[in-house]
Amino acid sequence: MTKTKWALDTAHSSVDFSVKHMMFANVKGSFNEFDASIEADPTDLTTASIEFTIDTASVDTRNNDRDAHLRSADFFDVENFPKMAFKATSITKTGDGEYDVTGDLTIKETTKPQTFTVTYGGTGKDPWGNEKVGFAVEGSINRSEFGLTWNAALETGGVLVGDKIKISLDLQAAKGE
Repeated sequence: MTKTKWALDTAHSSVDFSVKHMMFANVKGSFNEFDASIEADPTDLTTASIEFTIDTASVDTRNNDRDAHLRSADFFDVENFPKMAFKATSITKTGDGEYDVTGDLTIKETTKPQTFTVTYGGTGKDPWGNEKVGFAVEGSINRSEFGLTWNAALETGGVLVGDKIKISLDLQAAKGE
């Protein structure tokens, strides 16, 4: 395949995360609004151009009060920082259909290099003849490195919200013109 533009199919994609709560349970959530600019040969991502943006106000943990707190200045401060972004700077093939994608992740006013594992899921045509491609993305970040430092101490020791955020994306894109 040759390097081509791909349009993210948000109806068949997801951006999910999980974080430790009270040091012993996990809380999961999603971002419901996101977009990407992808120019790639999906069978060889090493020369790809990838940019990804997430609407921070679209955070959804299935709890309205928690979501409102995440949108506040304690966390994402969505009024001042409505987007978080990732731009790939280096892509290394690590195995058959497996890649380490390193890039600049920006959350609030902080930009730091982060590496995510990307797995090529394959390509195929949908019932209408559109060529589609799928990828799975896994990784983690430390939220405190991006200024997301709000927390509360527990009387038994430890903190309410963990620092490590596990990130999981399932992406489907359609071949562009």
